[in-house]
Amino acid sequence: MTLAANQFQRNDWVIYRKQKSSVSPGPRASDVHAAGKGNTYRYVVEKYWVVEEILDDNRLKICTRRGKRHLVSADDLSLRKARWWERLLYRSRFEAIDLNSPVSLEDEIGSPTG
Repeated sequence: MTLAANQFQRNDWVIYRKQKSSVSPGPRASDVHAAGKGNTYRYVVEKYWVVEEILDDNRLKICTRRGKRHLVSADDLSLRKARWWERLLYRSRFEAIDLNSPVSLEDEIGSPTG
């Protein structure tokens, strides 16, 4: 395990800043910019997840509010621990996550190809 992976523990509440694009960003979108010819927008949405497992290859298995699992590199700059005030303000989003739900691993974020 590397130093980045050592900063996380199982059940840590984390926030992942996910890059998205669409023709109409939602209310939680931030850092909104017109993309290309202005037909779509690029933006960032903060996702509230929980660390389910720390893997030996410097990746974290993360669980979403809807029970999906993602593999994220522990040193991904878009991933960080929730600050104390975010833990209070967004408590219900984190507590809605059930690490025991039987949903399989959906996809990989932060990999060289994806």
